[in-house]
Amino acid sequence: MKNNNPKGIIFILLAMLAFSIQDSIMKYIYNFASLYEIYLVRTLVSFAVILLFLKIIKKPIIFKTQYPLLTSCRVILFFFGFSSFYISLTVLPLVTATALFFVTPFLITIFAKFFLKEQIGPRRWSAVIIGFVGVYIILNPNFSNFDYMSLTPILCALCYSLSMIIIKLTSEKDNVYTQTFTFYFGAIIFSVIIFFIFGDGQYNTIDHPASQYIFREWFTDLETSLLLMIATGFTASIAFLFIFTAYRVASPAVVSPFEYSILVWSSLSGWYFFNEVPDLKTIIGILLIVCGGIYIFIREKAQDQSIVTEKPLR
Repeated sequence: MKNNNPKGIIFILLAMLAFSIQDSIMKYIYNFASLYEIYLVRTLVSFAVILLFLKIIKKPIIFKTQYPLLTSCRVILFFFGFSSFYISLTVLPLVTATALFFVTPFLITIFAKFFLKEQIGPRRWSAVIIGFVGVYIILNPNFSNFDYMSLTPILCALCYSLSMIIIKLTSEKDNVYTQTFTFYFGAIIFSVIIFFIFGDGQYNTIDHPASQYIFREWFTDLETSLLLMIATGFTASIAFLFIFTAYRVASPAVVSPFEYSILVWSSLSGWYFFNEVPDLKTIIGILLIVCGGIYIFIREKAQDQSIVTEKPLR
């Protein structure tokens, strides 16, 4: 099964399709639901689905982590990192937010150099530079009138990259399901705390879509939003199972580049559901990010040094 690369590629393509469906729902739903209300329902549904899956295949279910401090840091990074990504969907086209998130390989490469003391050669540093040039082209910053909310996908990538560095350390004793469950527990706890702080909508006083997405009153339109929130949980858990299967049955160095297929799915979803068509600068920037990321995957395989390719980027 280790060399079943075609099957792994199919699973990774399906996983990216599921993630793009989830992101499309998150972008659609922000007009009438609160972010952390969605987060809570999404996490509860995903938790139930993964738990049921492990019961069916009779896998041992281990909740306790062997690295409580590192795991706590990872959960915080993951939770608030993806919060920033979902917030970005209120101000950015779907494919643009997704493309900016894919600075992750470049950030992981940088962090691996400084935190894991990995040796990074000039070719990979060149790929990192090319990737950030792509980011600059997409953002096209006019600093006299720059919307800093457009940086939120990069904030997500920063948090996610740090969490991936932590996972590289904790994977020695914690399996992937334990790591997932600890995030679910953390996400539920954070969401409940947020509900008690501003779930009544008292701080929803700013007329900005991102602010309203965060501070909107909870559970005011369940007839419209509940099924959509449940759908985000199902799609997230299905995507997780697909992506875990892809990395289990195939070579990570082979399947990793196919995670960029989410840019195709996101482009199609953005065009079909939200009438979003990327302009030429965005397309050029995306191509530079993709080329830089894929080149990092190629160099890791050539050097037999799995840093970025070892773990999924979504």
